[in-house]
Amino acid sequence: MKVIDTALPEVKILEPRVFGDDRGFFLETWNAQTFAGIGIDETFVQDNHSRSARGVLRGIHYQVEKPQGKLVRVTAGAVFDVAVDLRRSSPNFGKWIGVELSAANHRMLWVPAGFGHGFLTLADGTDFMYKCTDFYAPALERCVAWDDPDVAIGWPLDGMTPALSAKDAVGASLATAEGYA
Repeated sequence: MKVIDTALPEVKILEPRVFGDDRGFFLETWNAQTFAGIGIDETFVQDNHSRSARGVLRGIHYQVEKPQGKLVRVTAGAVFDVAVDLRRSSPNFGKWIGVELSAANHRMLWVPAGFGHGFLTLADGTDFMYKCTDFYAPALERCVAWDDPDVAIGWPLDGMTPALSAKDAVGASLATAEGYA
């Protein structure tokens, strides 16, 4: 497993070893020993899978209580995946990183608790999968506006208007969003 540091030290890009031949490929997406060895010693309690058309933007989501760490990957298509530091005591509060995850590059992103998470789909039929360290609790979920100027995420929209859920269309500003200590 290759670990690539990001501008947010706790957020990591992970490149698993891919073994391929003319029949296809094999890769390991989760191994507790391997991940503990790279500093991700977590217990995952829930796996999620979403499918989206090109141009769907989901996020920036987080849970104020029972925060979730997320190990995310794409099994079909591609996304521009984003993590935002929402820990008010962090020197990186409000900063973000973005990385392309795709079925072709096999990359994963580790987004620890305390960070908001979102993604923009770059291809039709994108399958996005993620493991969570705590259970989804709708009453505890919050959303920072995807286009908040104080965060200023550089979404690769290429002139398109993203498709948003009703919840994502009314996300809070970073300044008013309920965050972490």
